[in-house]
Amino acid sequence: QVQVVESGGGLVQPGGSLRLSCAASGNISSIYTMGWYRQGPGEQRELVAMIGSGGATYAADSVKGRFTLSRDKNALYLQMNGLKPDDTAVYVCYADILSKSGLRRNYRGQGTQVTVSS
Repeated sequence: QVQVVESGGGLVQPGGSLRLSCAASGNISSIYTMGWYRQGPGEQRELVAMIGSGGATYAADSVKGRFTLSRDKNALYLQMNGLKPDDTAVYVCYADILSKSGLRRNYRGQGTQVTVSS
């Protein structure tokens, strides 16, 4: 069994900060890409940021300069500064994982709600 679990969402005022965490655990052989996507109310799903196993990163233009992605082995973090109401969404962590059983696929967490409002 492989699990991906997020934490760290919540309610914050505009201009505030939050740090999201994601942990992958279980029958893992290797983790390749990890990242976050989000989906706001009535919005399409948006890839926020991702990092490859070699360290290459991507961040959406909408979050560049405000969000910082970091990774430590099987954990992924998203430091979000200068939050705006438009950042309100459910944030979902995903990971491209090769399990010890030989199956490689994307796993995702349940999602964590981020609400930016005064």
